[in-house]
Order: sequence, then structure tokens, then C-alpha cells
Amino acid sequence: MMLRSCYRPLERCFGRVAGGGGDGLMWHADLKQHASGDYSIAVVQANSNLEDQSQVFTSPSATYVGVYDGHGGPEASRRWCGLKRPVGNRLLSLYHFLSKMLSLIAEFAKEHGGLSADVIKKAFNATEEEFCHLVKRSLPLKPQIASVGSCCLVGAISNDVLYVANLGDSRAVLGRRVDEDKKKTVVAERLSTDHNVAVEEVRKEVEALHPDDSHIVVYTRGVWRIKGIIQVSRSIGDVYLKKPEFNRDPIYQQFGNPIPLKRPVMTAEPSIVFRKLRSEDLFLIFASDGLWEQLTDEAAVEIVFKNPRAGIAKRLVRAAIQEAAKKREMRYNDIKKIEKGIRRHFHDDITVIVIYLDHQKGSSNGRLKNNAIGCTSAPVDIFSRDADQAEVDMLQTIS
Repeated sequence: MMLRSCYRPLERCFGRVAGGGGDGLMWHADLKQHASGDYSIAVVQANSNLEDQSQVFTSPSATYVGVYDGHGGPEASRRWCGLKRPVGNRLLSLYHFLSKMLSLIAEFAKEHGGLSADVIKKAFNATEEEFCHLVKRSLPLKPQIASVGSCCLVGAISNDVLYVANLGDSRAVLGRRVDEDKKKTVVAERLSTDHNVAVEEVRKEVEALHPDDSHIVVYTRGVWRIKGIIQVSRSIGDVYLKKPEFNRDPIYQQFGNPIPLKRPVMTAEPSIVFRKLRSEDLFLIFASDGLWEQLTDEAAVEIVFKNPRAGIAKRLVRAAIQEAAKKREMRYNDIKKIEKGIRRHFHDDITVIVIYLDHQKGSSNGRLKNNAIGCTSAPVDIFSRDADQAEVDMLQTIS
């Protein structure tokens, strides 16, 4: 079984940059179709280099969603690092591996007769192993790559079953309809775990795994951090915090301030939940922590429930920016004019994907043609659509 790229015009994968009176740092795809409903995506850039990446992969039988929030420098999730590829002058990045996650899940699901938690875990493990192998090979050329990592949130819907797998603190929230006093309303149900040591439960989990290290989690620069360095406890990458031998490598020691490790202090083991979709399950919100730093689960779900579908992801992003502006006693129109890089002092990169679930009962035949496969991938930078072919052309077929 092989995966092969279906090369298509860029417009098939990209949405559009908001123009006119819109936010110049925002990209959005207002409304597209997947097998069991509609979906919407929006991204706003705050960092000098966009650290969020995202994609939706659709087929008549399944829908896959990926949100990747990188960290550790400009190589985090979309800039080139490490080795030259065998063909051409392109360089590999962590996002090169993350961008293949959804197609890997689809491939493994076909190999194993369907989607399952084991299939998803296999795709996560393969992505982590491939990137670790790149780090090992490219360390002499680019030692910084050992400290590059990314949160990874994946959703998959097949046969009316939803799977959510997560590393880090991006979050998936379900909007579920309830009837109270003959009035229809909606409640928010969080489906993912925030692997962030700001959460007491996560902090205790990390401390329990390192009973001989009283400084495994320390409070520094206003937040809790593992070894005083990083807030998330699970990720793809961050090899220097997972493999002690990298910290002992003389090349890496010249690059930074390696910390002595007896054992890994981070993991790439995803939290995976699954549930049978029910008629009262209305929509899903997948978003990087940039959204959740500004909006509660309940506030985000209310916005989706009470507003039209078209442009709903963009509406959520704007609501988050409005909250960030309010904290600084500013207006939205003021904050949206701030350039990337400087804007990071006001809010993080924000990625939002809203998946509607109103057609899960056999309606995919009328929405997506047989064998139709499509994708939407956010650009690697709001102002640039230049990317490696493997990152741009995310349309895949399984043959």
C-alpha cells in the first residue's frame, strides 16, 4: 500500500487571506464540506514566524483534523531545518512530519481494517520516531533541532465514531444540545486533556514519575515549568528532554545549556478518547491554546451555537482577540493593526477549526462524490504561500 500525492492548484488547499476591512494577519476558509457536515477554519498570526499549523483531510468515509502548535524557535513547525532532502534543495522541518500525520492515520486505518485508538497511536509513534531519527542525523549541522517540538491535537470521525488524540495544550471541545424547560440550549464538553503543568493534576503526574527530583517542576517567570524550561508535558519532538544522550552530546552542549537527565521528562504518548456520536452532538471546536487563553470552553460553544455557520471559525478568533484587547484596555481595531512579532505581546497565534456534525447518519453519499478526497491546509505564513510540495499539496489518495 502506497500513499501518493495528488497535485492540485494551491487554491484547492488554501483558503483566503481576509481583505478589505479584515484583519491583515488573519487567514480563513469560511465554510467547506466534509462527509458528515460542514467545517470552517481560521488562523491569526501573532509571532514573527507562524508557530501554528493545521489541516483538515476529508473523504467519503472519514474526516481527519490536525492542529499543531510548535515551539522551540523558528524551526518549530514550518521553517526548514536539519538535512537537505535527497531531491532538490529543500530542507526538512518538524512540520514536514506533522503534515503527514493525517494521511498516516488514514493509511494505517486501511491496513488494520478500520480506525481505532491503536491505529492513531501508531501514527503518533511513527511521526515521533521519524523526527527523532532526523534530529540524530542532523545534530552536527543544526543542534538547535533537538529543542524543537510541537503540541499535536488530532480528531478523526469514521462510522459515526469520534476519536480525539492529544499531546500538549491544544484543546477539543464538543457542543452538545440539551433541552431545559422546553428550551433548547447547548453545553460544552471538553474531550481532550491539557498536558500543561499549570494544571495541578498534570503537575502531580509529572512529580510522581520523578520522586527523586525535587526540581522536576519549578515555578519560574510567572508559570510552572518542567525543569524550569517548558510548560507542556507531552509533545512531538523536544528530543533533548526525552533522550538523555542528546544532552550529553558535545555538539549539543556547545549549543545551549544542557540539563542532566536520568530519564525522559517529557513523552509523546497521546491521550486518546473516543465516543459514539449521538444526535445531540452538534459541533466540535479544535483550537490551539491561543484561543483558550482568551475564551472559556462555554463561551466558545455559545458563540458557535448562536451564530451562522459561514465564517464561524473567524468569528471565534475575533472574539478571542477582542478579549485580548479588552485586557489591555484597547479596541479590536487597534490591536489588529499591530505587526506580527510585536503582536505576540498581546496574544498568541490562534488556530480554530469548527466541525459541524449534523449529517453523520449516512448523508455523506450526497455530499462527497465517491472516492472524493480533499483537504484544507493553513498556510505556513499568513503572508506567504511558499512551502515544500509535501506541505502544500496535502491531497492524498491511498492506492
